Amino acid sequence: QVQLVESGGGLVQAGGSLRLSCAASGRTFSRDTMGWFRQAPGKEREFVGAIKRIGVNTYYADYADSVRGRFTISRDNANDMVYLQMNSLNPEDTAVYYCAAGAWEGFRQKPGSWGPGTQVTVSS
Repeated sequence: QVQLVESGGGLVQAGGSLRLSCAASGRTFSRDTMGWFRQAPGKEREFVGAIKRIGVNTYYADYADSVRGRFTISRDNANDMVYLQMNSLNPEDTAVYYCAAGAWEGFRQKPGSWGPGTQVTVSS
């Protein structure tokens, strides 16, 4: 089981940017798909994006339509970190953001591990 801890959340104005970080520990990290989900008040948790390794230093990232072109996921396997760069934020992006890890197949529905989450609030 991998342990995940997010950081970097906070309050930002609409149009601004924020970068979330996720530190992983517990077992081999480089083989996992890593990603991000979010949950807004009164809504279900939703997939934001994920990144998987497809070759030596080669990765593939997938994103939800609502964030594609604005959010970017990256990872640093040497330091067991994954990041979510969020640009052009709007109030609809306000949510608790969760880091997740697991297998690529089925990741959007149910990754294996979750972090405790970090709050992102976008003011209008």
